[in-house]
Amino acid sequence: MTDFTYDTVLSSITGDGVRTIALNRPDCLNAMNRRLIDDVALAFDDANRDPETRAIIFTGQGRAFCAGDDRNEHQHPESEACARDLVTAIQRATVSIIFGQKPVVGAINGWAVGGGFEWAINCDFPIWAISAKAFFPEVSLNLFVTGAVTAILPTITGPLKAREMLFLGQRYSAAELQACGVAWKVVEDADLLTEAHKHAEHLASLPTLSVRAMKRVLNQTTAGALRQALDLETEATIAGFLDPETTRLLKAF
Repeated sequence: MTDFTYDTVLSSITGDGVRTIALNRPDCLNAMNRRLIDDVALAFDDANRDPETRAIIFTGQGRAFCAGDDRNEHQHPESEACARDLVTAIQRATVSIIFGQKPVVGAINGWAVGGGFEWAINCDFPIWAISAKAFFPEVSLNLFVTGAVTAILPTITGPLKAREMLFLGQRYSAAELQACGVAWKVVEDADLLTEAHKHAEHLASLPTLSVRAMKRVLNQTTAGALRQALDLETEATIAGFLDPETTRLLKAF
């Protein structure tokens, strides 16, 4: 039985069945290192197995949701095996969020960059603070996105907007993300967690069987595309890690 304790993630539950999973590396804007990636997958797996958890809020402690890769702790994979191990771990976190039983309400604060933006998109009901911003830097770094966003994003925004976001690395405000369908709701910063809890509480109050069935069926209707996207993204990201040009670009970023 898990105690819901992790090195880089906080997991707590209220009496109404709402569990909050919060990235907890606030001193570095919750930037992603390997421990955080593994903890996110584990925390969601544990929450989805927990009979007391009926809905999940996903957020970040401090001034940001997740500022992407932690450059101070970045360890560039030295072999294909190392690269594959890292990318598989990243994709496993997405699988835990998307294909888990429980509905996920995102409470996106501050920056959501790269992998952090992907996690925000993985949420079932992403609510963004009005000051939040996001972008994908991967292509400019000779890398590739993960998180099945190559399948998810075009279905949300349409293919042309998805190309703009994925190729060009432009920065987007929460209002712009709401206009293209990426943000479900945009609220004042001070109201973010209250609004997220209100909707998570509503989801938790609904019949468990139908809520889980709805999430399962909605995902299963597109599961083939999502699984294919995860596989193709993995190979493209591994290739990027192994290209010497990526190392040069990362050092210059």
